[in-house]
Amino acid sequence: MTTPRSYTLYHSPLLQVTASVEDGRIRVKSRGVLARTPVVRASLEMVDGQIPARAGDELFISTWFPPVPSTAFNRLVRSRVLAAMGWRTPDQVTISITEECPNRCRHCALPDSGRRLHLAPEKVSDIVRQALDLGTTLVIFDGGEPSLYRELPQVVRSVDQRAVSTLFTSGAGFSRSLALQLKEAGLQAVNVSLDSPVAEEHDAMRGRSGVFQDAMQAVGHALDAGLLVDLYVVLRRDNVHQLEDFHRLAREVGAHELTLFEVVPTGRRANDRSPLLTEEDHRFVEDYVSRAPAPRIFSVPSALRRFGCFAGSSWLHITPGGEVYPCACLPESWGSVNEEPLSRIWRRMRRFPHKGSRTCPMRR
Repeated sequence: MTTPRSYTLYHSPLLQVTASVEDGRIRVKSRGVLARTPVVRASLEMVDGQIPARAGDELFISTWFPPVPSTAFNRLVRSRVLAAMGWRTPDQVTISITEECPNRCRHCALPDSGRRLHLAPEKVSDIVRQALDLGTTLVIFDGGEPSLYRELPQVVRSVDQRAVSTLFTSGAGFSRSLALQLKEAGLQAVNVSLDSPVAEEHDAMRGRSGVFQDAMQAVGHALDAGLLVDLYVVLRRDNVHQLEDFHRLAREVGAHELTLFEVVPTGRRANDRSPLLTEEDHRFVEDYVSRAPAPRIFSVPSALRRFGCFAGSSWLHITPGGEVYPCACLPESWGSVNEEPLSRIWRRMRRFPHKGSRTCPMRR
């Protein structure tokens, strides 16, 4: 019988955490004084028993985490330990590098302003540097459609070993050549957005024919290039019943993970609460996720209910105009990276009143 490989998640005099993969699931063991703290225990419970995104020489707990072992993962664990002591770190920073997009999604959180806003590559690289200096371990490039940003491989390359980078895409412009360039530049994963597992329904939500085909081609190009792939689904009242179909599609196309997010009444859906999930919907999602086989499912609504709102606490978002939001779905600027350092804006965001709220402030 083969002994499961052991991965060291964290090691210090106060906390030692190891993991192994047994029967396709992660098993976590912890020792030390900090292992008994509520924040650390809750974090470990989110990992223990879960299906990994990929396991081999490196353990990818999720497409949203740096691999184990890595400098970036060590930094992430350290920031979570510091969080138990009240120290805030912007672990996840999303940068919308351009407004350009061929789609007109009904639920877009950051619709095109018509001003053709974008961040210059030098500015993006500077934002990345500032974020990494603050402790960021995940840099997400978003849009608009970031695949249409000509200097995308260049800005991905600006993310050094202190963090990993991922890309949100509808699939438009995501070619085989681009996938290979992004892999060479150091990109870890691609989040391919889906609104329905049915092509016609997805295209209708995206406002353009052929978007579903673009998405499926992007999945193939990313996998061929050796990138991790996450199917990113925004759940609404009218598509939550398709959860099993989304998961089946993720398995069929070879995705490493299926991420679930709940629609937020913001952007083009501002003040529209009709698509929000009911309590019955949430129970249905949690029940399915708890018993679903591979590939891994990451439910953001479940994480929010357990840990509270991440906006302004461990999440940060920069718009194509340089404004800094607590998250992409909360259009409240706390400053501009064109006018002052990101560190100063992050410190100011300590006054953000919704940190840790068990309900998204935009869904109230």
